[in-house]
Amino acid sequence: MAPRVLVSDELSETAVQIFRDRGVEVDFQPQLGKDKEKLAEIIGNYDGLAIRSATKATEKLIAAAANLKVIGRAGIGVDNVDIPAASRRGIIVMNTPFGNSITTAEHAIALMFAVARQLPAADTSTQAGKWEKSKFMGVEITGKTLGVIGAGNIGGIVCKKAIGLGMHVLAYDPFLSKERAEEMGVTKVELDELLAQADFITLHVPMTDKTRGILNAAALAKTKKGVRIINCARGGLVDEKALADALKSGHVAGAGFDVFEVEPATESPLFGLPNVVCTPHLGASTTEAQENVALQVAEQMSDYLVKGAVSNAINMPSITAEEAPILKPFIRLADVLGAFVGQVTESAIKEIEILYDGQTATMNTKALTSAVLAGLIRPQVADVNMVSAPIMIKEKGIILSEVKRDKSGVFDGYIKLTVKTENQTRSVAGTVFSDGKPRFIQIKGINLDADVGNHMVYITNTDVPGMIGFIGMTLGEAKVNIANFQLGREKEAGDAIALLYVDGPVSDEVLDKLRANPAIRQAKPLVFNID
Repeated sequence: MAPRVLVSDELSETAVQIFRDRGVEVDFQPQLGKDKEKLAEIIGNYDGLAIRSATKATEKLIAAAANLKVIGRAGIGVDNVDIPAASRRGIIVMNTPFGNSITTAEHAIALMFAVARQLPAADTSTQAGKWEKSKFMGVEITGKTLGVIGAGNIGGIVCKKAIGLGMHVLAYDPFLSKERAEEMGVTKVELDELLAQADFITLHVPMTDKTRGILNAAALAKTKKGVRIINCARGGLVDEKALADALKSGHVAGAGFDVFEVEPATESPLFGLPNVVCTPHLGASTTEAQENVALQVAEQMSDYLVKGAVSNAINMPSITAEEAPILKPFIRLADVLGAFVGQVTESAIKEIEILYDGQTATMNTKALTSAVLAGLIRPQVADVNMVSAPIMIKEKGIILSEVKRDKSGVFDGYIKLTVKTENQTRSVAGTVFSDGKPRFIQIKGINLDADVGNHMVYITNTDVPGMIGFIGMTLGEAKVNIANFQLGREKEAGDAIALLYVDGPVSDEVLDKLRANPAIRQAKPLVFNID
């Protein structure tokens, strides 16, 4: 059955057609985003939800979305999506961070010009029949210092355009390397230095706990007298009341704002102040940008639902369409390794270590780790997946570590999972052969070579004669067919293991007969979904 996507906000017909062309059934109801009750009533019928800003993907809506796998936001901001709720339900949240980058950067530059030359006020005055030429004295852009807070995608474009205008650019961004800053032609500085030197300041950072109020009263007091401030990023990055006070005192000479702490902004401390230019969140409002993000979200959601490719996800490691088919068998292997340990471990897990050896170390290990964790938790939480599993591990306070190393043995690449509990340490390793199927290659440090089946039995015992015959006879008498039987031992008369691939479930009665043998310490039924 083809995956189904609901489009509850306005998208272009071209974007809607992308879903259809890629084998996705699409239900286009662009007014539904404003009808919360109707949306909640039908959302359970869909695998994907494509939205802009009108639809609010709240915790309540997400709770009703029984089959939802992905929410795609045509735009960069995801303030209208409850990401923690989506993550707990295993729903991928995607945005389109690049479709409106140029448009938003251009709007920031436009506001900078408008504030520098007081264009809106001058236009209003002139059209009112006044000729107040001396009232609107402006400043040049050329030769001035621009402070860019956040030199990522949009901020980087602003830097490039500002340099083209003859400005000297200072950039504050903890993730910007000195080498990258040199390539961009900007000077990397700390925030206080930027505040003290910049003639214009523009913000291009997301809203986080660390960036909220980054330009508060204390920060504004550190700015150069006569500074002009532009915000086309997120409302709340600048304390509007503090900025209004700084404008009234004359310390700040002007401001251009496209975003506000509360939107729609029907009132603000900035409204009505001289040399303040305000626009109603127009950063992405060009025909080109609106079309670009619509096409991009349709492509991303289709690629995920049809091919398993993940791009621009907020809460999931990216998996490109090219690497998805290569990664798929190793994701299955990672899930199997996690599921094995999850089914044989009965005490609380304290630490998890995942070793990637050889070619697996060069793969998308974030995705593989997510698959390991999903398999590990699934025996206790049936509906966990690669999105929700890392959240659950973090919430439980479990220590997680990854180790990568070059090829160290006969296998081109393998994954080894080690889990520590209060009572013991368990480990299992596996690889993928040329047939694309997962195989166990080591359990408890004991080497073996075992196929993975949907139904298996794991036995730990003391290495004594007659175990093969006893196990085979017990299962044979119960009419349980053995597809594969692998053995391994630590040393003669020491610890041994048996891993059986059987054609169907093994009853508790048969397992009890196995456990009754004094040499058998554990007999566990295992279930894997490898089809």
